[in-house]
Amino acid sequence: MITRFAETLRLWFAPQRIKAEGTTPDYRFSLANERTFLAWVRTALALVAGGIAVDQFLTGLRWGVRTTIAVVLLAGAAACAFRAVNHWLRCERAMRRGEDLPTSRFPVLLAAGTAVAALAVIVVVAFGWAGK
Repeated sequence: MITRFAETLRLWFAPQRIKAEGTTPDYRFSLANERTFLAWVRTALALVAGGIAVDQFLTGLRWGVRTTIAVVLLAGAAACAFRAVNHWLRCERAMRRGEDLPTSRFPVLLAAGTAVAALAVIVVVAFGWAGK
């Protein structure tokens, strides 16, 4: 398990090593995989912006509530960024090996976490739980 994780982590920082696995897939598929990676990175950046916005602009919220929501969004951003690299690598590896593309529960977890943060802001604002 640790050896597999270490190998995967090595590939994160030396992606040229992936060429040693299997055969080169159709470039259109590799480029589509890269576009998906970039979409995940854009999502991570949006979550960073949301976390900063909650912290900086919802100053009427109690500090603990505001900080919790901001931290949830920022943690989601970090997870999303790491997941982008990992997903890109797993898909590229699967394409080179001629395997099925990997499945993931991460999109549902990310969507659920974002929805919970949004609902928390709605509830706090709607009920006027403001104060410093």
